[in-house]
Amino acid sequence: MNILIIGSGGREHAFADKFVQSKRCKNLFVAPGNAGTAGIATNLNIDVSDFEIVKNQVLNHKINMVVVGPEAPLVQGITDFFTTDEELKNIMIIGPSQEGATLEGSKDYAKEFMMRHHIPTAAYETFTAETVEKGKKFLETLNPPFVLKADGLAAGKGVLILEDIEEAKTELENMLLESKFGEASAKVVIEEFLDGIELSVFVLSDGKNYKILPTAKDYKRIGKGDTGLNTGGMGAVSPVPFADEDFMKKVEERIAGPTVEGLAKENIDYKGFIFLGLIKVNNEPYVIEYNVRMGDPETEAVFPRIKTDIVDLLEATFKGNLNDITLETDPRAAVTVMLVSGGYPEDYEKGKEISGLENMEQSFVYHAGTKMKDGKIVTNGGRVLAVTSLADNFQTAMKKSYQSIENLSFDRMYFRSDIGLDLLKKN
Repeated sequence: MNILIIGSGGREHAFADKFVQSKRCKNLFVAPGNAGTAGIATNLNIDVSDFEIVKNQVLNHKINMVVVGPEAPLVQGITDFFTTDEELKNIMIIGPSQEGATLEGSKDYAKEFMMRHHIPTAAYETFTAETVEKGKKFLETLNPPFVLKADGLAAGKGVLILEDIEEAKTELENMLLESKFGEASAKVVIEEFLDGIELSVFVLSDGKNYKILPTAKDYKRIGKGDTGLNTGGMGAVSPVPFADEDFMKKVEERIAGPTVEGLAKENIDYKGFIFLGLIKVNNEPYVIEYNVRMGDPETEAVFPRIKTDIVDLLEATFKGNLNDITLETDPRAAVTVMLVSGGYPEDYEKGKEISGLENMEQSFVYHAGTKMKDGKIVTNGGRVLAVTSLADNFQTAMKKSYQSIENLSFDRMYFRSDIGLDLLKKN
């Protein structure tokens, strides 16, 4: 089978690594890919937001399956483009329809969906530029901290959590009246703050059946001890120790099952991953947000633990017989640590040569922001590499990842030294 992965980050490199392990994968392509995927697949340097260009590549390379990594092409309707095109409609594409992708593309849409299907989430209201004064009054009914979310996609930066009500009112104005996050903040969701511990639960669904993949927890803040600015993710661990059998039963009965049932009831075409961004409050699960793809860097911790052939799994997803597949997972713990460019998530430089990649014997190294330049691998983004290790327990997995990092270097390389440490303290 010829397979195309769309995307260029660590998530896509982790996908690619899993596909090359499958006996069913004949030729693997990644568009546009990075220096890591170039080592195990053929990179296609194309604009993946131009679906006609994607179509030409799919036909030229006789692609049988397309796996969409990031959210943007899904929200832009790439799945609908395939399913309505005579030449593409029989090609297996893994990712929801444009309407399904609106679960991530619009916070307001997602909240309304959860309300319709009685899925537990924080109380909320949605406001626009015309109702900004009502929004300020709504803030006055809440206790701090105040949560403001841009309705649309804002590259993970559209959520503000503020302690001061006057600051919250000012930021509401900035978002609605000054377009702080561009089109993404034309609508703003204000919701009650839920105090608890967050985790990610990944569901693979064929539209009526589903499999719950290994759980993960990521670390968003740039600084040790969850301090400083939000990032795309500084590391992840899998499984989540506090997501015990009792808690996961609640997640399945109250959230995963009703979500898939709700999509089916509303005739929303959904064949792909559902990322449940959850918070555990007094041992009860609530949905913070939906994403319509695998997370990054969570994929780099979750995918090494999936033992079932990925091609079999995704083919069953497309064909609607996911229930016929047994999902096998590695019982070991995975710890992923991101290596980032100095200055990230604000200004940073690219083009720094990376050394030590040949010395990775006990860990996986997934490339996120890298490229080849003059025969050398250099940095090409804020998040550069994801180092993942498997071991019988978190402590050993952490130790292995940090030992491996000692072999890697590039100018102004930075990483958090405490990924997974909070979970060891709790357990």
